[in-house]
Amino acid sequence: MIDIRRHLHKYPETSYDEFKSAEYIQEKLSELGIESGIGAGGTGVTAYIGTGAAGDGCVALRADMDALPIREQTGLEFSSVHEGIMHACGHDGHVAMLLGAASLLKRSFSGPGRVKLIFQPAEEHGNGAEQLVSEGVLDGVQAVFGGHIDTHFETGVITVDEGLICAYADPFQISIKGRGGHAARPHEGSDAVVAASSLVMIVQTLVSREVDPNKSQVITIGSFQAGTINNVIAGEAVLKGTVRSTDEIYRQKTIIGLQRIVQSIETMYDVHADIVFEYGLPAVINSARATEIARSAAWDTTTVDKVISQGYPSLGGEDFSFYQRYVEGCMVRIGAQLPEPVGPAHSPTFDFDERCLKYGASWLALVGWRWLNTNGRTVVSENRIEES
Repeated sequence: MIDIRRHLHKYPETSYDEFKSAEYIQEKLSELGIESGIGAGGTGVTAYIGTGAAGDGCVALRADMDALPIREQTGLEFSSVHEGIMHACGHDGHVAMLLGAASLLKRSFSGPGRVKLIFQPAEEHGNGAEQLVSEGVLDGVQAVFGGHIDTHFETGVITVDEGLICAYADPFQISIKGRGGHAARPHEGSDAVVAASSLVMIVQTLVSREVDPNKSQVITIGSFQAGTINNVIAGEAVLKGTVRSTDEIYRQKTIIGLQRIVQSIETMYDVHADIVFEYGLPAVINSARATEIARSAAWDTTTVDKVISQGYPSLGGEDFSFYQRYVEGCMVRIGAQLPEPVGPAHSPTFDFDERCLKYGASWLALVGWRWLNTNGRTVVSENRIEES
């Protein structure tokens, strides 16, 4: 698994460009004697373990596989050879874990039903899960499980929580069009920079004054583009941002509030303003039954005292949520904290403790096996997947 992780880390590919990664995954599955297929734009890989009939049940295990457009600065001997592309979120580890789970299940699995392996593209950008669902990846599937590497928790820890664990995510773009002019004659133009700057500050009042303080929410403007030179009043500005919410009611209220504020900017600054919400992510909401089985599998994977809650819901988005709109599911966090501090996820210095791979692989194999052998009922058992 370490070799697999390091190979993928060295040769990362971004969303819907994971062609070589998909080929590599298929090669590894073939070495295990597992047939696989391609979907989702030619980069998603799926496979089955087990020979059960359709009525015997099917559980899916998912790993995302795409990298980010980030220039790596870790100094690792297996650093990315692709300039400006890096596995900065642990997806290389997720693939290694699922291939490890496939190896365990292939050698040890017996019983009713089948386990479906989903190596998913485009989690970071493109909603790959939604694409796979539209292609029928969940046909016949009863439940889906996945894990995410998290360096906030020490290696050996698995966090398991029922309910909402990752926020709704709603990206947006705001376009402001004014009238350009000479910097020395502002009265002859309509300054898009001034209007956009005001907007950046005003939108924060939606969180501070219109959202219940007990409900977590964030509005972030991540991109502000305007102007070309110091002595010209900008006639256009484009803002890109995201809303993260943990409550559906306040999510909708904030979206409506943003639209209202953007409209008001037109009157305040004599500009034309427009807001467009792009593809959004539902919240990751773990079902009760899937969570209990995930917790039971975690107890047998590590020690009981290392199966904990993640705490407050993360305001990060995760397209694992698209699977949960159709079947039961649970996502957990796999602790992977290194002894020395490293950069956070989505940073150029991100890294994780590779010892976490064995915990992730064991948990994935065991949770899939346990779901099928309990028919979705929680049963704490002494049975374990054979250790490698």
